[in-house]
Amino acid sequence: MNRLPKEFYKKDAITLAPLLLGKIIVRKLNDNTILKYKITETECYYGEEDSACHAFKGRTKRTEVLYNEGGFSYIYLCYGIHLLLNIVTGPKDHPEAVLIRGIENYNGPGRVSKALHLTKDLNNIDLTLSDKIWLEETKEKQKYIKDKRVGINYATKKYKNIKWRFILIL
Repeated sequence: MNRLPKEFYKKDAITLAPLLLGKIIVRKLNDNTILKYKITETECYYGEEDSACHAFKGRTKRTEVLYNEGGFSYIYLCYGIHLLLNIVTGPKDHPEAVLIRGIENYNGPGRVSKALHLTKDLNNIDLTLSDKIWLEETKEKQKYIKDKRVGINYATKKYKNIKWRFILIL
């Protein structure tokens, strides 16, 4: 196993989002089945200054996990339907994360969560220690394109139009 170390996650979300492309997300189910998928699309959210970030309005019970040091999972319910997986990044007390928007054969963060059988129990899990979900290194050099983030029409113009979505070129 080539699990990503704590130091990897301490980079800021803007730097880490493209670096997560091509990494392998591993999910161990309760019946010991192991699922492995290559990450193909990410999207970053950076601090209280980012009007699209959940922490834009400050620290709340929901966003507390974003204030952890990098390497924790942030899983939340979107539109009352889909659980979405984010990877907390950067230093402690600066809220930032990378949304996993796509994995091999599954495009869209809701589909990602269904494919990985995610539950809210996996929120705020240290990905460097968990035996249920973690990320592994790959040695391949990844090529990608950048684009605007999706589904953030509520954000200010600056943050709505910034190209913080990263898509692996397969």
